[in-house]
Amino acid sequence: MSGGPVVIEVTRGPVVESRHEGIAAVVKPDGTVVASWGDIDAAVLPRSANKPIQAMPFVASGAVEKFGLGNEHISLACASHNGEPRHVETVRTWLGKIGLSEADLECGTHPPRLQATIEALVREGAVATPAFNNCSGKHSGFLTTAMTYGEPTKGYIKYDHPVQRRLREVMTDLCGVDADDFAYGIDGCGIPTLATPLRSLARAMATMADPSRLSSRHAEAANRIRAAISAEPFMMAGTDRFCTRVNGMLAGVVQVKTGAEGVFCGMLPTLGLGIALKIRDGAGRAAEVAMATLLGHLGLLPADQKEALLHPPVRNVVGLLVGEMRPAKSWLG
Repeated sequence: MSGGPVVIEVTRGPVVESRHEGIAAVVKPDGTVVASWGDIDAAVLPRSANKPIQAMPFVASGAVEKFGLGNEHISLACASHNGEPRHVETVRTWLGKIGLSEADLECGTHPPRLQATIEALVREGAVATPAFNNCSGKHSGFLTTAMTYGEPTKGYIKYDHPVQRRLREVMTDLCGVDADDFAYGIDGCGIPTLATPLRSLARAMATMADPSRLSSRHAEAANRIRAAISAEPFMMAGTDRFCTRVNGMLAGVVQVKTGAEGVFCGMLPTLGLGIALKIRDGAGRAAEVAMATLLGHLGLLPADQKEALLHPPVRNVVGLLVGEMRPAKSWLG
């Protein structure tokens, strides 16, 4: 099926206060479009939504075995995490295993996402470090890959570094389009983010969901990444996060990943499908409802979770329920 744009509404009382529009595609590994809304040939910057793809070279390199890593590290390599203690300590321990430290991370530093973590730092008289960056797990994966192949660790975020060239090779393999031809910008954590047609991004997710057409090495990596996300959903995001909730609730059935500026991707291994969506105004809140709506449309949400995911509440600062977010009837009826 296909139709008009994705539309998510935000209400306050009986009034629709905001509307967010976007595009979405559900695709098979061979590129067949199962369903689409809006212009799915439009190029989008995936931002962090394609981190499972970016983890492929790390897992395929044999680094997990070489350095004694596990599911928590694979999931963290795919994460946009909160910077909670378990995330930070896992990154620091991981870097120590490969003979590096936070000083080698080129992702920069920002405050942790949760107020409780910020307050804990203040009480300790400490400050955030690069390990608190929501992309520090991904960057640890990049550094580990470079160490595995004997490549320079300095400058691993640059477009022409072997780590980034390898990512484009994997992207080409997964989405069936030459990623070297994609325009690119620089992501928040410093790496190139490739302008990818939404259709191709969904196909890449589908190929990870059903990697049977890939080489045995890459197929095994895709399977391990999906299994790690299901086994360690907390490491993918953290407390009170949509990705944590859905990946834990639908372990083995769905693996979803958010990205900045309203991008969301999903792997659906039991259906052999991939999802990609983009909310045009960049609203992450709308992207979550849109992803939940598509999962519900495909029959993957438990009945007792549908209402909470499709109609999340809007509350004011004293906790009073003042509205909701919801898919517009004009989208899926």
